[in-house]
Amino acid sequence: MANRSPSLMLTAPSTPLFLVAVVLAVAAAIAHYGNVAIPLISPNVIETLLLAFGVLTAGVLMRGA
Repeated sequence: MANRSPSLMLTAPSTPLFLVAVVLAVAAAIAHYGNVAIPLISPNVIETLLLAFGVLTAGVLMRGA
């Protein structure tokens, strides 16, 4: 197994950040697949999913977030 670089230590995201990412992703899925009109999310489903993924990635990369 390769040695891991100590400069990129991944940590589990905090519960609030994880919940924000899950809520955004679920809302985007409901808007897209459930044909539910959610004012800010329905016209921007892809952007909402990217935002959810960005929040989750930030939570993994930032220590203590």
